[in-house]
Amino acid sequence: MCSIIMLQGCEPHQSSDSSVSNATILTMPKSMRDLLARNSMPIHGKVDITAVESIPAHYHFVNAGYFTVAVIAGNSPPITTLALDNKTPIGIEVDVARLIADSLGLQLKLVPTSWEDWPLGINSGKYDAALINISVSKARKERFDFVTYRKDSLGLFVAKDSSIQHISEAKDVAGQRVIVGAGTNQEKILLRWIDENQKQGLATTTPVYFEDKAMAILAIESGRADVYFVPNPSGTWRMENGARIKRVGYLNGGWPKTADIAVTLKKGTGLDQAIHLAVNANIQNGNMHTVLARWGLVNEVLPYSEINPSGFGE
Repeated sequence: MCSIIMLQGCEPHQSSDSSVSNATILTMPKSMRDLLARNSMPIHGKVDITAVESIPAHYHFVNAGYFTVAVIAGNSPPITTLALDNKTPIGIEVDVARLIADSLGLQLKLVPTSWEDWPLGINSGKYDAALINISVSKARKERFDFVTYRKDSLGLFVAKDSSIQHISEAKDVAGQRVIVGAGTNQEKILLRWIDENQKQGLATTTPVYFEDKAMAILAIESGRADVYFVPNPSGTWRMENGARIKRVGYLNGGWPKTADIAVTLKKGTGLDQAIHLAVNANIQNGNMHTVLARWGLVNEVLPYSEINPSGFGE
């Protein structure tokens, strides 16, 4: 069973998750420890009466008085990680979930969940919503409702001393060794680029696969690979916290089209309207900008939220 963490004001209850060891915390650079300490302070929003009034009369929250939200279990900064107490979940998704809960006049309850479990958890009523870096897609919209809250973005990173200055299209990776995750959208993009370059008679690009992100960074820093093609939040976190890398490219996760990250809800509950109003209120009042900026992702701020927009596969 996953542990449940209730966030009431500024006093989160303890979680049984201990994915960040005390030894790891002690060996963190001081700059990272300071950042985690600063970002552990909650950013609260205000009750939005319009959003509250848009909650369907027939909708019953999983836990009365709480907005119960699935977030990723484990250590995946800046999406979700643990504060220096090694107990309290913090991160982008926690911050956004808190803003929505505040706007709806609710307290926040977090349920740490694996990526594989969130679809069943939503449909079985284990939580009201999932904020697990979920992108909108045509297939997912058949089963869930979505309310977007930030851009889905991919980053291309190279060693700080690399001669590569810019990557935005297929020809820019010709002849390069590019690290991607197996089965990811960035792998799909890279394979399309490789096919395009082959048709143009350009030098072969070699995909490189690492399961361990730390090993991937080491491969870039040591020159055993040339480019790290990864979700932008993950790469940016490492770039700003000690890794000797720089970003030379930035793509929307739905390349060549657009796909955004969204609050994911059970299909047809009607709760999407209230969430939509809550997210838009926090975009307009600047809270969303503040949240994303403190995690180094101000370039992922959306101008406005949408309900069930186009995504992958459309």
